Amino acid sequence: MPDESRRKILWADDEIDLLRPHIKFLEQRGFAVTAVPNGEDALAALGRDRYDVVLLDEMMPGLGGLATLDAIQSRELAVPVILVTKSEEERLMEEAIGKRITDYLIKPVNPSQVFLACKRVFDAERLQESQRARDYVGEMQRWQSLDRRRLDWEAWVELAVDVARWDVRFDQLPEEGLQGAHGDFRRGLNLDFGRFIEEHYAAWVHDAQDRPLLSHEVVRRAVVPQLAAGRRVVFVVVDCMRIDQWLTLEPLLEELFEVERAYYCSILPTATPYARNAIFSGLLPDDLERSHPDLWQESGNDERSKNRHEGELLDRQLARLAATPSRATKYFKVLDAEESLQVRRQVHSFVGLGLVSLVFNFLDILAHGRSENEILQQLAPDEAALRTITRAWFTHSSLYEIFRGLASQDAVVILTTDHGAVLARRAALVRGDRETSTSLRYKFGRNVNADPKQALILRDPETYRLPGEGAVKNYVLAREDFYFVYPTRFHEYERHYRGSLQHGGISIEEMILPLVTLTPRAR
Repeated sequence: MPDESRRKILWADDEIDLLRPHIKFLEQRGFAVTAVPNGEDALAALGRDRYDVVLLDEMMPGLGGLATLDAIQSRELAVPVILVTKSEEERLMEEAIGKRITDYLIKPVNPSQVFLACKRVFDAERLQESQRARDYVGEMQRWQSLDRRRLDWEAWVELAVDVARWDVRFDQLPEEGLQGAHGDFRRGLNLDFGRFIEEHYAAWVHDAQDRPLLSHEVVRRAVVPQLAAGRRVVFVVVDCMRIDQWLTLEPLLEELFEVERAYYCSILPTATPYARNAIFSGLLPDDLERSHPDLWQESGNDERSKNRHEGELLDRQLARLAATPSRATKYFKVLDAEESLQVRRQVHSFVGLGLVSLVFNFLDILAHGRSENEILQQLAPDEAALRTITRAWFTHSSLYEIFRGLASQDAVVILTTDHGAVLARRAALVRGDRETSTSLRYKFGRNVNADPKQALILRDPETYRLPGEGAVKNYVLAREDFYFVYPTRFHEYERHYRGSLQHGGISIEEMILPLVTLTPRAR
């Protein structure tokens, strides 16, 4: 039986038979070496098994070393590569280093040189792992020393972003023991965050002076100043994007844009009919219902129909703020691949527009689809997989192509989202009549009730600037990672929705959101 603990080396060289003494030397020192004669076989081997390091001959016939390296990186295989070459030409070395090789060796090489090169890779990994562990333990100690009951909004944002950055770091460099502790800590944060929101949110929506930027202020504070300065603006809302998902996309956009980062707070409920309509209308839900009853009504079970008038709501908000651009505006809502492709084809025409607004629904569809589609559940069983899928989608999406097109235009891009989503782990019993709304993280209706330890119960909707219809109407908002299930068929629905991504309630993941200004580097 093979020793699974041995470090595995893949060596691709068209003269591999002449390197048997080198291979034997490595095997005697505890390495498992797989030898292949060309780049095609190397890629096939990488498709079948995992290797700790790859040795690539630069001058192989067919698929050469650099071409093989390109193929490895295009598949996003995170494996260290050592290039072995006969050439000391500076141009070749610069090209190889630019492709992010780990090391290189100049032929002829002796067995000790190869051994030491591989050992440097493994020692570097070990040192990085131990340093990462020390870094994380230091961060965890700092987080635990905080008195979370006394944190203000800025401190909560800083903590949320720090924790999300570690989520992403662990995706790239897995460390199971640390990841488990990190996940437990992150879930525990929402208990204190829920208390913080319960203590302060009502004052925020009633115009308290010391408060975060809220959904209904995003356009006024982020878009309008750019228009007032005479700049063309492209306003992009990616529905249901969490901070950790943004951080997986950030490096891709940093190559194209100067990135100015800020964060804002989603209004409650953290759901598209409320949060996104607040963004485009510039109004909180109670004002929106009073001011535009023709464009928004809360009742009705088709939530997607409640966002049909975003473009018109935005035009009215700009007119109210005396901020309508002198050049034409255009609004796009993208729900599928065909619509996305159509928008991408029109990017060149954005040059003649003062404001372009784009809403992309892919991530929201992915979040909702996981609970209904077994294949999606297998593809994204947890939040780490969700981040991976987010990056894969974006890399190959029309939205990325749109950003690439915008990077060459003289326009400022404002990128944000309307709410995030939380991984629902615990079922909360809720009671209401047949007219009660159907969402899993928030509900409203007549005398809706739940356990106050699991949900925030709003007997007076006006407290949170939500539409009220007399004394009998109230809301319940799920805390932490709870989701609502009725007593009827409780266990069936508990199993069905456990582990699904939901939004509408109170959590860091749903409420603390990125608001990013992107300025093309080409300018």
